[in-house]
Amino acid sequence: MAFDQDTVRRTAHLARIALPQAEIPAVADQLERIMGLVEELRAIETTDVTIMAHPLDLDQPLRPDMVVHQDQREVLMASAPAAEHGLFLVPKVIE
Repeated sequence: MAFDQDTVRRTAHLARIALPQAEIPAVADQLERIMGLVEELRAIETTDVTIMAHPLDLDQPLRPDMVVHQDQREVLMASAPAAEHGLFLVPKVIE
């Protein structure tokens, strides 16, 4: 994929990135190289490769799912400037 300066400008605009005019040629070159690497990766044959979530075959130690903190809602809500039915009341910001 070719990244000319106009494509870089449009992409930067869509991404809301302020890109100085002087940097556009360098960014275009970097994007060309990135897309070249992507194309190299696409060319690799992976049909016989097993899908994995992690490169090392390790077990994930999990802790037991136990409640360790008691309900402290009343204590925490006591410091709220305004609360109702266990919820914080905040000023309306959208009219």
